[in-house]
Amino acid sequence: MHLRVAAYAVVIDSERILLSRLRETRARWTLPGGGIDPGEHPADAAVREVREETGYDVELDELLGIDSIVIAGPDLDEPADDDLQGLRIVYRAHVVGGTLQDEADGSTDAAAWIDLADLPTTATVELVDAALAMLVVPRA
Repeated sequence: MHLRVAAYAVVIDSERILLSRLRETRARWTLPGGGIDPGEHPADAAVREVREETGYDVELDELLGIDSIVIAGPDLDEPADDDLQGLRIVYRAHVVGGTLQDEADGSTDAAAWIDLADLPTTATVELVDAALAMLVVPRA
């Protein structure tokens, strides 16, 4: 089994969430983020990836949590013999600069603010729901 560790940011402005569209045949929307470079701190990776995929500079507010997923090799976008475990480190962040723009020649091909009310009918990866669940604070 292969292991991929990545960092992502949940950026919500009013009733909208910042998402990136994956450059793949299924063209689903995901949180801006991605793989951590060797020696890179996860927080730095999240900030870098948001900038690369959306054009925005962000400041991290807090670590929301870590999510894990296992994908069978044949089910990967590029089918493989080995399964993949993805560890996804998720931060909450806010925009401090930059301008919305699509990533050129990367793993995503579009960036957009999506109304939270439209998420149920938007093609997203399960990470979006997992990250939003991390934002919900249980009531006492």
